[in-house]
Amino acid sequence: MRIGVDAMGGDHGPLEAIKGALDSRKVFTDVEIVLFGDSDVIRSVAADNDLVLDGVQVVHCSEVIEMSEHPVKAIASKRDSSIFQGFAFLAQSNIQAFLSAGNTGAMLVGSIQILKAINGVDRPCLLASVPKPSGNHGVILDVGANADCKPEHLQQFALLGSLYAESILNIQTPRVGLINIGEEDEKGSILTRAAHQLLRHTKQVNFIGNIEGRNVFDDGFDVLVCDGFTGNVIVKVIEGFFYKLFKRGVNDEFLNQLNFKNHGGGLILGVKAPVVVGHGISKAETFVKMVELCRNSVISNYCGRVSDAFETLITETQKSTN
Repeated sequence: MRIGVDAMGGDHGPLEAIKGALDSRKVFTDVEIVLFGDSDVIRSVAADNDLVLDGVQVVHCSEVIEMSEHPVKAIASKRDSSIFQGFAFLAQSNIQAFLSAGNTGAMLVGSIQILKAINGVDRPCLLASVPKPSGNHGVILDVGANADCKPEHLQQFALLGSLYAESILNIQTPRVGLINIGEEDEKGSILTRAAHQLLRHTKQVNFIGNIEGRNVFDDGFDVLVCDGFTGNVIVKVIEGFFYKLFKRGVNDEFLNQLNFKNHGGGLILGVKAPVVVGHGISKAETFVKMVELCRNSVISNYCGRVSDAFETLITETQKSTN
């Protein structure tokens, strides 16, 4: 299995990406790492830190997409960047998965424009992990890729998240909830009320109804669905809450699960191969977690399962409209 790593992305690249790549090789012996970036810089940083790149392939890229650049313009103009070349390799099946702690927008654009969405997926989305008091984890999506959504998009997010819970988290018949301002079926905005009705009649997901914000950490669900605006606000509130307590010296087993370092980024769901986006301040241990998520996605054939499920969804939708 060959997994591509953007060596130039993130606040601590390329050193932490290199260290993470080398550590991943030790942990996952069935994985070959391909680093994308300026080969002179990568080899110089490795030498300065007594790191030996044996067993790691380096693909030279003369350009870098910076964190502050406009995603669409950067992908269009920097075709020899580490992100563009990583996606080019992935689209041609020269690697089986690709990850970066760099420009999230560029990763999304590259996923859609270079790699392409799976047939039937209108809006690829981002996912985040939600810890539970029981020690288990659920997921929430979308968390930022799609600020404005239609009911059909939330229906697709539910299916994408449900398949993720089955494939990656090994949860049988995952319970899907819709983030809303009340538990009653008739509550919510025009979007959530319409999405609720769609989910009620979607045979491929185990929809359990509306979930209020105060119940985000409850054990009663496995997949939480919402538009990207709502999901991003929820995740940022959780992140801010953790860091406020962290700075005050609060040490709690459950609260520590809110630390992004323990999750290793999020999978972009709905595209043709595994793509993982990490936090900009990722260190080596987080890169190892990202490699692990890529590896698990490939082994479980998550993207293939999504393709099959959406073919069925398309067929059922056509039957219901005829």
